[in-house]
Amino acid sequence: MAPPAPILVTGAAGFIGFHIARRLLAQGVAVLGVDSINDYYDPALKQARLAELAKLPGFDFRRLDLADRDGTATLFATLKPRYVVHMAAQAGVRYSLTNPNAYADSNLTGFLNILEGCRHNGTEHLVYASSSSVYGANTALPFSVHHNVDHPVSLYAATKKANELMAHTYSHLYRLPTTGLRFFTVYGPWGRPDMAMFLFTDALMKGRPIEVFNNGQMKRDFTYIDDIVEAVVRLIERPAQPNPAWDGAAPDPGTSLAPYRIYNIGNSEPVELMRLIEVLEHATNHKAELVFKPMQPGDVRATFADVKDLTDAVDFAPRTSIEEGAARFVDWYRNYYGVPAEG
Repeated sequence: MAPPAPILVTGAAGFIGFHIARRLLAQGVAVLGVDSINDYYDPALKQARLAELAKLPGFDFRRLDLADRDGTATLFATLKPRYVVHMAAQAGVRYSLTNPNAYADSNLTGFLNILEGCRHNGTEHLVYASSSSVYGANTALPFSVHHNVDHPVSLYAATKKANELMAHTYSHLYRLPTTGLRFFTVYGPWGRPDMAMFLFTDALMKGRPIEVFNNGQMKRDFTYIDDIVEAVVRLIERPAQPNPAWDGAAPDPGTSLAPYRIYNIGNSEPVELMRLIEVLEHATNHKAELVFKPMQPGDVRATFADVKDLTDAVDFAPRTSIEEGAARFVDWYRNYYGVPAEG
């Protein structure tokens, strides 16, 4: 009997995709990683992640831009993956203000090619990355998957909302089980250089000022990478199921009569931006110099995840405090960049 097809993990050189692939490999599951290795941020960090994955048995890699329709179709036809974990995307709210076409290519065309690949090759479950940014102008906290999310405030958020709508269409038309994951400010070792945890740590270590937007009046539901990965791995082999109680007269945005689900993955403990800076000052043993700036276009003041549906589905419970997670990130940063620990 032929061995089962590897799980396809797109964005395997990216932050979250790398950690998911590494967890699966550690569990003895074969993984085919795909990534375009673009230069949105330092490709050397992406290559370093891939080098870590290459040390583990069962890992194979293809460099591919998922906007390449023929290349993606060939990949699916060859692999015929039972499970697809789609983490590849053009990320970043602010970058979408100046580079909108990158979001159309990666997040819309690329996602359509993934859906088509799943549809035509017998994929049993597509798990894909959405984002807390879809909540946009919503202010009712905590954010719930049962809230309407029709008011995005950045193109990035609009593309992620579009992904959810596209997935629902394929779930409805072709009975493809799809599960969308709204990630809330993910951080941890090997994290993205454009995120606050990395930016603030880097500034502290190098004696540069930290830019603090909205004059520090910001809250984020910082979620540690290990908690994210635990939830994703639990969901992979639990294909989305139809909700028989779904009612078109009062439609629930988080479920459907189709095999479609949306989940929040967050820590459910929003942290003030100024508190994060205090935690990082302690972890780095450096005092921050702050430069206060107004709110950036496309940003929101607060995020806060209601994770009840995810808890009910896979017994998810975030376990990592901001103090513990930030300390682990700083330790990784010191090791990766060769910065000696200070007394």
